Amino acid sequence: MPQSPPKHIKLPEDALSRENLGLAMKFNTEYLHWEEVRRRDTGETEPAIIWEIMKMFRLGNAQCMRFNETIVSYCNIPEFQRFTHEFDIRATLNFLSKDKIDEHKKTMYAISSIMEESIASSQMEGANTTIDVAKKMLRDKRSPKNKAERMIYNNYAAMELIKKNKDEKLTADLIKDVHKAITHGTLDDEDDEGVFRKTNDIVVSDPLTGDIYHRPVDFEKVEKCTESLCNYVNDESFVPPLIKASIIHFMIAFIHPFTDGNGRLARSLFYWYLIKKGYPLVEFLAISKSIKAHRGSYDIAYLHSETDDNDMTYFIKFNLKCVEESLNTFLKYLDRKVKEQKEFEKNILSDEDMNIRQKMILQDAMKDGNAFSVYEVQSKYQTAYQTARTDVLGLIEKGMVKEFGRDGNKKLYIFSGKK
Repeated sequence: MPQSPPKHIKLPEDALSRENLGLAMKFNTEYLHWEEVRRRDTGETEPAIIWEIMKMFRLGNAQCMRFNETIVSYCNIPEFQRFTHEFDIRATLNFLSKDKIDEHKKTMYAISSIMEESIASSQMEGANTTIDVAKKMLRDKRSPKNKAERMIYNNYAAMELIKKNKDEKLTADLIKDVHKAITHGTLDDEDDEGVFRKTNDIVVSDPLTGDIYHRPVDFEKVEKCTESLCNYVNDESFVPPLIKASIIHFMIAFIHPFTDGNGRLARSLFYWYLIKKGYPLVEFLAISKSIKAHRGSYDIAYLHSETDDNDMTYFIKFNLKCVEESLNTFLKYLDRKVKEQKEFEKNILSDEDMNIRQKMILQDAMKDGNAFSVYEVQSKYQTAYQTARTDVLGLIEKGMVKEFGRDGNKKLYIFSGKK
């Protein structure tokens, strides 16, 4: 638990020296929390004095907003301006042009990323299953076998739901619908699905020590706070979409409107807002995967914000770093895939009789060596069963694919290792 900053202090006459001002500006560039400032070398000046100067600068740059009775703020620091500008440029570049990937692969990449996002977001909340098993369940459209699989299945359904509602305004009903999709069949009481909590029993705490990190707003104020958030989101006054999406993420977790599933809901609505604002690239980013990899920093970002008068800058800063990391990961992945595809087509797939799906089936079969069924081909490439079967039989006739046992009543196939 980070130490809360000291309260306002009166500065001594010599406090605003060039050295102290320079130090305060440097720490503000990094946007340090008091927990970090108090451990830094501040020379002969007390850290509390440097902190007070930092807060003076921050106050002049703060953007404040009220959600019912809760006042929050953030500072539009240079790091935010840099990344939001870079993201806008990258989002408008045609990374997914037809000379790089065709429409089938574009669909496949988007589905794969949504799967990654659904899995990581659910695993952060306790879903305990492997990525391979979870992906296979989603691709096969198999019914979940346990709570962990149900959480992932629900998250995937919720991601599809928010895409369908990208043109809608944010309302309490939409929030409830997304929550219901996320939590269906996973709560202790199914009556809590899509229903605002009716008690103050819910806290965010350490499961081992019992230390309480966050007490959500009073349940009687949840509806008004949520309405206030919706009004803010629907207001057309310009706020960089990445910043506003991060505020939605923070406030849903802060309000904690439901008994469970608030984290998954917050991350889903983050996606919803960016898709709504015309960033289709975000569909290819598994942002929760990056957040999960830095889970400790994710929790600390919330705590830094809450212990410093609800200054969301710490949280927004962390969130944008995860977006940047997931964007770079995807672009590297896309680069690698394009190179692999060109090399593959050059060395192996010169057969003009094969269609693009057969080439993709063969490429995947060669890459991972896993067995696959016609049903998986149908689901993965979004085509009719008979088309998928014809594609696979064509590859068998060419000697590129062979049978490899069964999974229940489904035949399995693998790459044969020869052309």
